[in-house]
Amino acid sequence: MQAPAPRLVSASQSERSEIIFPADSNPLGNLFGGRLMQFIDLVGALTASRHSHAIPVTVSMDHLDFVAPVRVGDILILKASVNRAFNTSMEVGVKCMVEEPRGNILRHVSSAYLTFVALDPLGNRVPVPQVIPETNHQKRRFEDAGRRREMRSAEVMRKKQLRATLPPEWHV
Repeated sequence: MQAPAPRLVSASQSERSEIIFPADSNPLGNLFGGRLMQFIDLVGALTASRHSHAIPVTVSMDHLDFVAPVRVGDILILKASVNRAFNTSMEVGVKCMVEEPRGNILRHVSSAYLTFVALDPLGNRVPVPQVIPETNHQKRRFEDAGRRREMRSAEVMRKKQLRATLPPEWHV
């Protein structure tokens, strides 16, 4: 199957806003990390779907940093874009900010990189369009995504080698 025509980063960028309620928080009134991960995964999947015009499946979420707490009543804004596309996979970067309601100031609270694979309705991998970075920032993210992919691949190989040394009763 032939790869689709390349697409601009701006063509698939997504944004999501959430008001944080008590049901989303721990006893200290801070957003649960798992709930933030869910929001990140959702906006990332939307971006991957827009870019690939396919069904995105999350393969990994890495470099997830919790920089500052998100509190009950905060307005959480998540922005996502495809950093780079490979054959059937894409790296999506998500930046999470809290909007300060009194000053309209954005405060960075979290960032993550997710890898999605594009699937057809039968669950088969499909080629994704390459990314055309437009700005210097997008070009830097494009290059960084290539380095992160190399590191992820090396880590996968390391884990395979480690599993091969485990006794058979430890294999799952």
